[in-house]
Amino acid sequence: MSALTRGNAIVGGVPTVSLDIPISAVFLALYIAGAALNITIFIANKRRGHKFIISILLNGFCIIRILTCSMRMAWATHLTNSSIVVTAQVFNSAGIILIYIINLVFAQRILRARQPAIGWLPPVGIFFKALYICIVGSLIMGIVALALLVSTTSPKTIAACRDVQLASITFLLVLTTLPLFFLAITYLLPESPDKEEFGQGTMAHKVIIVTLSTCLSITVAGYKAGAAWDVRPLTNPGWFDSKPAFYVFGFTLEIFILVLFIFTRVDRRFHIPDQCTQPGDYSRGVLRSSAGEESKSSGV
Repeated sequence: MSALTRGNAIVGGVPTVSLDIPISAVFLALYIAGAALNITIFIANKRRGHKFIISILLNGFCIIRILTCSMRMAWATHLTNSSIVVTAQVFNSAGIILIYIINLVFAQRILRARQPAIGWLPPVGIFFKALYICIVGSLIMGIVALALLVSTTSPKTIAACRDVQLASITFLLVLTTLPLFFLAITYLLPESPDKEEFGQGTMAHKVIIVTLSTCLSITVAGYKAGAAWDVRPLTNPGWFDSKPAFYVFGFTLEIFILVLFIFTRVDRRFHIPDQCTQPGDYSRGVLRSSAGEESKSSGV
C-alpha cells in the first residue's frame, strides 16, 4: 500500500468494510442494471436490422465499472494485497474513457449532418481517428506509469511516472472539452444548404444530450485532474480525497450520464445507416425510417 501512496493521500481513501462495501454494492447493482439494459437494447435493435455499436460500448463501460466496484470491495477486505489495489486503480481510470469516446462520436455525427462540407473532409475524419488512438495511448501510458510506480524505488523513475500520469490525465481533461468545440463550429458557421437529418428526434435534442453528457464528463475529468495535480500528504488530505467526493464526482456523475443515454434513447436519436462515407449518406436512414412509418400507417 505504501508503494502506491508514497506517504500521500489517495483519492477516495483506503476502502473500509463498514462504509465502502455497502456503497460499492449499490453502485455495483446500478451498473449491472445498466449493462443488462444496454445489451437488451442492442439485441432488440439488431433483430430489427438496426445496428447501434454505441450500445456495446455502453455495455462495456458498465462491465468495467462492475469490475471496478468488485475490486474496490475486494480491496476493502485485502488491504495489503498490492495486486488488488493496483487492479482497482486501473479499472477506476479505464471505464470513463469509453464515455469520452462516445461524446466525440456523437459530436462528429452532428458536425457531419449540419456541416457536411467540413465534417466529411478526409483530414477531419483522420483527426477524429487520431483522437481515438491518442485516448487509448494515453490510457495505456497512465496504466504503465501506475504499475512502475508501485514496483520501483528509484526517485527518478518515480518522478518520471508522476510526469506521465499528469500528462495523461491533463490530456484527457482537454479531450473531454472537444465535443463542445465541435458543436460550436457546427452552429457558429453559416447554415449549410446541404444539411441532413439522422436518427429520430430533433437536432436540438441531440445537441442538448451531447452538451449535458460532455459537461458531466468535464466535471469528472476536472475532478480527477485537479486531485492528481494537488497531491496532499496522508496526514492532511484535501476535500477531494474524501470518500463523499470520490463517489459523487466519480460513480454518481457517471450514473447520471448512463441514465441520460439510456432514457433519452440515444440508440434511436443517434443512429446512422451502415457504411456512411460521404455527404448524403445520413439521409438514407431518415428516408428509410419515413418509408417504414408510411407503410405501417397504410397497413402495408
